[in-house]
Amino acid sequence: MKRTLIAILGGLLLAGVIHITMIFLVPYYATHDAWSEVERLGPDGQFHVLPLAGSGADTLPGLDPRLLHAVCRFSLAERPLRIRASLPNDFWSIAIFDRRGRNIYSLNDRSAERTQLDLAILTSVQMAQMREAPPASLEQAVVVELPVTEGFVVLRVLVADDSMLPAATAALKGADCAGTL
Repeated sequence: MKRTLIAILGGLLLAGVIHITMIFLVPYYATHDAWSEVERLGPDGQFHVLPLAGSGADTLPGLDPRLLHAVCRFSLAERPLRIRASLPNDFWSIAIFDRRGRNIYSLNDRSAERTQLDLAILTSVQMAQMREAPPASLEQAVVVELPVTEGFVVLRVLVADDSMLPAATAALKGADCAGTL
């Protein structure tokens, strides 16, 4: 009986120590999310080209080694966002993530059926305002209404072999993530 009581008290004490330790670790892990990692790449409103995965200079974990990535943080609080890029004929894709890193929209070369990316991202209020007087410049754009005001965009281009790397890098460096309607 005495041993059982000591084992129970020891288990409760250990559980309490683990619980308190985890509470103290929450601030550390809360600031190491995708949003924070993208912030340290550079200023918002522009694409930052990441090194190829597996090149020894991984910026973000889990990237496909055959795709070159560019990341751009954005805020729709003051104005809509317009993303434009002239991309290679090979595979490309763009994904929009909310602040928590959840994918909320994606598009690729097959669904867009073109190499010129022209994407307008708006909130519900901005979309309603735009519908009242739609700008002529949006005729060829893909217009997306999002339920968020902050997030980040990941633009990917296929690099099937090393000879394609300069063209892919130039395409991503030339991509615009701060355009206006």
